[in-house]
Amino acid sequence: MKKPSDSQVDGKRRRLLTAATTGMGLAGTAGMLVPFAGSMTPSARARAAGAPVEVDISGIAPGKQITVEWRGKPVWIIGRSEDSLAALDSLDRLLADPASKAGQQPDYARNPHRSIRRDVLVLVGICTHLGCSPKFRPEFADAKEGAFLCACHGSRFDLAGRVYRNVPAPTNLVVPPHRYLSENVLVIGEDGEAA
Repeated sequence: MKKPSDSQVDGKRRRLLTAATTGMGLAGTAGMLVPFAGSMTPSARARAAGAPVEVDISGIAPGKQITVEWRGKPVWIIGRSEDSLAALDSLDRLLADPASKAGQQPDYARNPHRSIRRDVLVLVGICTHLGCSPKFRPEFADAKEGAFLCACHGSRFDLAGRVYRNVPAPTNLVVPPHRYLSENVLVIGEDGEAA
């Protein structure tokens, strides 16, 4: 019986070791990818934080404000009277972007009152300057002083969330995506027109 040469034995061993190493490498890679891929999926808490929020607005009256949280931000829902809405047109010359040309609202809220319904305003309650939270001042809703004042640096916004000229805030307040399920139920975080 002929004895295998050293090169034949080394070739078989080399193929065996290469196959074993490749198999172990693939198993290790798969073992690392499974938890990594799992970490890319948002947790239930994170999914809930970005979920739409339903709000009962049946009790909102003109000049009143409801604050809810959506995606970790305060969202204001404000009732407006016809008198305060009529005063919005007289403020255009004082505003930096009266026609809301900057993309701070969905297309369905790109109107003089920046909302789906004239009587209800929905805004993210964060100043577009440095992220402070302006104060709602209903007593100035139809005046030149501004319905919202950011006391940190003096930015002012009207009752449609439009920014006044010559203040630190560069743009109007943000109108979040929203829609109405019914006359008294508002959903923040989903786009749509009135129900």
